Amino acid sequence: QVQLVESGGGLVQPGGSLRLSCAASGSIFSIYTMAWYRQAPGKQRDLVALITSGGSPDYADSVKGRFTISRDNAKNTLYLQMNSLKPEDTAVYFCNANIARRIDNRVTNYWGQGTQVTVSS
Repeated sequence: QVQLVESGGGLVQPGGSLRLSCAASGSIFSIYTMAWYRQAPGKQRDLVALITSGGSPDYADSVKGRFTISRDNAKNTLYLQMNSLKPEDTAVYFCNANIARRIDNRVTNYWGQGTQVTVSS
């Protein structure tokens, strides 16, 4: 069984920073592309940033220059450094990853449970 567990969300003032983490655990053979999505109330879930297994990042236009995605392959952990936060960044942030399980090497897409980020004064 594979799990993704996010942490690091919370309440922050506009202009502030937060760092999200997502730890993958379980019977993992390999982790491929990892990503952060977010979903605001009443809106669809949108891609925020992704990073390939080789470390190449890509960002939504709305967060370019403010957010940085990174990963530690040795720890099976994904990060999102969020700077210059705005009220419109308020959402539940979800971790997503394509993971090959050790038991059968089958690649499956997994989601974390989400962590709330609220940007407000």
